[in-house]
Amino acid sequence: MDSDLDLGIEKSAGSKKKLIILIALAALLLPTVGGGVAWFLLSDSKPATEQLDGEAKKIVDDEDNPALYHPLEPVFVVNLPPGGRFTMMQVGVQLMTREPDLVEFLEYNNPLIRDQLLTLFGSQKDTALQDRKGKKKLQARMKNVLNKIVVDEGGTGEIEGVYFTSFVMQ
Repeated sequence: MDSDLDLGIEKSAGSKKKLIILIALAALLLPTVGGGVAWFLLSDSKPATEQLDGEAKKIVDDEDNPALYHPLEPVFVVNLPPGGRFTMMQVGVQLMTREPDLVEFLEYNNPLIRDQLLTLFGSQKDTALQDRKGKKKLQARMKNVLNKIVVDEGGTGEIEGVYFTSFVMQ
């Protein structure tokens, strides 16, 4: 009879363990489920783009047209004006746009673009290009030259970024 009594105690202890585990699980899941229900009930039904103002809409629109990078190959190699410490410059360039048609335009007009950029690079003084500020200024001038070519030659879109992928002066 003692063995029957022991079994009853063990069953009771096992039931208590299960009850404690179930209570702990409920305590952990209740805030999560409650938070999900609250989010569903309190969230606005408007799409995110309707809730945004002008600048944020531009960012969302840009996500629809991802950045396209176009390398100008081969790298540019130019002689720098005499009188400076460096006599030659080698520059690798990539252009960024969001217009696939503009990438085709750049490929088609590669000779014109390279000619204009070689002329621009060859007119630079090495002292102006030795710091970051000078390189940024050159990138801005390049962007202006390129966007002028796009307009003058009947292209559509704009060059949004000019990036140096290599820059060496000797």
